[in-house]
Amino acid sequence: MTAEATGTEEKVMVINVPEAVGVFDTFESLQAAFYDLRSVGFHHSDISLLAKQEVLEDKLGKSYWQAPELEDDPHAPRAIFVSEEAMGELEGAIAGGFFFVGSYIAMAAMLTPVSTLAASIAAIAIGGGPAAVIGTLLARRAAKAHQDYYSNQIQHGGILMWVRTRDKDREALAVKIMQGHSGRDVHVHDWSE
Repeated sequence: MTAEATGTEEKVMVINVPEAVGVFDTFESLQAAFYDLRSVGFHHSDISLLAKQEVLEDKLGKSYWQAPELEDDPHAPRAIFVSEEAMGELEGAIAGGFFFVGSYIAMAAMLTPVSTLAASIAAIAIGGGPAAVIGTLLARRAAKAHQDYYSNQIQHGGILMWVRTRDKDREALAVKIMQGHSGRDVHVHDWSE
């Protein structure tokens, strides 16, 4: 089914797949619901969250918004769920990547025929140390952006989660899991974006 808007509004494609939706007041309850949904067979691509503030402003304008107003809005932009574990892996990859680059520079300097012990130690200090610090700072920045995303959602009425379902049994299961993890206003609408 396609819903077409008039005037300057854009077209929104809506498909006939039911979707459970709920609002969570904490990241921990959202994450627990996500893990339980995944453990009973919901695919991660069937689970989405409200997009970050910049995307919302770009799509919906700079008007003030509240999560409950966007629960059933097909124009509400979506994002994927990113777990704390995935953020930890990202932080490790950023910090480790910078450390590796710095260490590589130091090792390359040590392999030159004119390299002395003092030059090798200096190369390690100059290449490895600062690169590790830069990597750590960038990793912390990524973690802060992740935390700010969820804090912003909570300040706007809660973290929205949508779960695509394919039949009545899956609808009931998604609703039960979301409610079991303190999801508010959990219900099913008969479309998904």
